[in-house]
Amino acid sequence: MTKQYLFAGFGGQGILFAGKLLAYKCLMDDLNVSWLPSYGPEMRGGTASCGVVMSDNQIATPIVLHPDVLIAMNLPSLDKYESEVQSGGVIYVDSSLIERKVNRKDVTVYYIPATLLAAQNGLDGLANMIIMGQILKNEGAINDESVEKALQKCISQRHKDLLKFNRDAIILGSEY
Repeated sequence: MTKQYLFAGFGGQGILFAGKLLAYKCLMDDLNVSWLPSYGPEMRGGTASCGVVMSDNQIATPIVLHPDVLIAMNLPSLDKYESEVQSGGVIYVDSSLIERKVNRKDVTVYYIPATLLAAQNGLDGLANMIIMGQILKNEGAINDESVEKALQKCISQRHKDLLKFNRDAIILGSEY
């Protein structure tokens, strides 16, 4: 079993953090995993993407060219990567920021108004975790203790006060 994820959006949307959370969850589940971040030179607002490959076998390359799962947090990312998703794959779209529909008919699509839900629930900046909640629910891993362990690994000691908000965002996404 090998599964490839591609998270894509603007810098500042938590693209790399979401990928890192998934990678740590895979590690906690004793899977082989690679996490490969990519971002532009800008601090915020530039492009950001991150590939995560998880497998129960050795991983030949960390590069995700044809993801099984695409998480598109902005329109340029959907435009760029939609055609690269494997037939039968899944695309998660932040429909708060992306108005157009996915053109493909051979993929499953989830339209989640993650940025709007985050703002309405006092979880600004956690649209990424709302989408993660939907991903984890769809994969039957929402109540998995490895998610909690991964959150604790990814959130630095300095930001431990944000742990509850990240949990809340994941739960909100799983219930959407």
